[in-house]
Amino acid sequence: MGVAGSGKSTVASALSRTLGWPLAEADEFHPQENIDKMASGIPLEDEDRWPWLALIRDWMTERAEERRSTVITCSALKQSYPRLLSEAEGHVIFIHLDGNSELFAERMQCREGHFMPPGLLPSQLAALEPLTPEELAAGSLRVDISPPPGQLVQRVMAHLKDA
Repeated sequence: MGVAGSGKSTVASALSRTLGWPLAEADEFHPQENIDKMASGIPLEDEDRWPWLALIRDWMTERAEERRSTVITCSALKQSYPRLLSEAEGHVIFIHLDGNSELFAERMQCREGHFMPPGLLPSQLAALEPLTPEELAAGSLRVDISPPPGQLVQRVMAHLKDA
């Protein structure tokens, strides 16, 4: 989880390859109306996000019922969003990729072909609520994104072994 430009796709892809777990990009679950809204520079509201988050939760549950672990990329900005995603079957662990706004913005400027414009980063940062102490105690983790992606993946892998 994390704001745009935090490295969710990069880290999740590496984790998926390393672990052999299916990967789902949350952006692929957005209805066209959400994509159009964001592409126009309009931040999503909770009402836009609830059906999207439910689809992700249900996808995770379907894999869990097949006894398959998964890797999901999802901003999960507000504390209520991870709570909804945690309703999925199985043990849900959040890895919050966190850093400073300048690094997020720099990374967003380098992305090509993504519908979310850099101008929406401030709205994501304003909406972001940290993981709760309960979520951290249940196995979730906050990771500083400053190190190279390979180091981030190693840190997450070590954490998953202990979770």
